Amino acid sequence: MLDPKDLLGGAERGRLSVDLPHEVAAFASRHGLSIDEAREILARTGDREDPDAAAERHKRPL
Repeated sequence: MLDPKDLLGGAERGRLSVDLPHEVAAFASRHGLSIDEAREILARTGDREDPDAAAERHKRPL
């Protein structure tokens, strides 16, 4: 079932959900991550800007 975006407040629209496989897959694809890596980052961070930054840090060699 799709998210009822018209019923959600602005803060909720910016969130990615670990419970929605298509969102996890899209995030993983966008950042070149495995599904497991994407799930871990999304579960750890919780909103759209932090996961994107975390994914970029994850890809950089230390």
